[in-house]
Amino acid sequence: MIKDPETGALKSFDFTELLFHIPELKQLDCQIETTSFDEPIDSSDMDLGYWKILGDIINAKYDDYHGFVVLHGSDTMSHTGSALSFMFENLTKPVILTGSQLPIGDLRTDAKENLITSIQLASEWDNDEPIIKEVCVYFEYQLYRANRTAKMNAEHFEAFSSPNYPPLAISGVHLNIDRQLLWKGGFDRVSMAKKDSLELSPLKMIYRPEMDSKVVVLKLFPGITKEVVKAICEIESLRGIILETYGSGNAPTSSWFIDALKQALTKDVRIVNVTQCRGGAVIWVNMKPV
Repeated sequence: MIKDPETGALKSFDFTELLFHIPELKQLDCQIETTSFDEPIDSSDMDLGYWKILGDIINAKYDDYHGFVVLHGSDTMSHTGSALSFMFENLTKPVILTGSQLPIGDLRTDAKENLITSIQLASEWDNDEPIIKEVCVYFEYQLYRANRTAKMNAEHFEAFSSPNYPPLAISGVHLNIDRQLLWKGGFDRVSMAKKDSLELSPLKMIYRPEMDSKVVVLKLFPGITKEVVKAICEIESLRGIILETYGSGNAPTSSWFIDALKQALTKDVRIVNVTQCRGGAVIWVNMKPV
């Protein structure tokens, strides 16, 4: 979105005027082309259908570009980045999501720096191959692995964090990429192409657009009732439950709670235990079998 400096209203950004609004992009040693949704959406409306549209665009143009930058609303940017990281297997080019807290056109916008540095990172090459070969989120001078991020603040420019994995790159006076932290996937000249393009390498990019919407998040909280848990576990055609537990994976020990999970398992529902904490992880040694 862009803010009209006269009226203050937000309107869709016209990417044909990208260089007009951000002339600094002309200093980058790369050719920039743009693609937009026919009808831009608020990131709060993001869903599996839009993820597939976005993935299809990247997949269709995968062989034509050295990297991709996705402009995305910050509210669901981590969700989209994580989804894309699993949709594209053996990724051999950068896909970097970025956005801003204040829109272009605002006096104090953070959009320009985020976009400029994202494009610069996506165009970084060394030894005839991209330096970054994974899905990332760039925001406020830091590049993160997308599926490790979470939006932590609705007001600060430093909106994102990656509690369990350090930043892949930090932008300051110099653009410092920590190559030891980057994804170490296989790479060769053939793997630059999509899987259907050539049949010479097992490491070619594989695009997996299929997703299952029959998955639910069950977030535990003190006082959660039998009726709530039962209603979720008995959703018709349910395929999976993401169980957000306390601390290192702790959950109620009440018989009705255990029975509800057991009943779901008998219906071939997969249950994944994840901690509600932003940092740390579930410690399986503490778990009791259901």
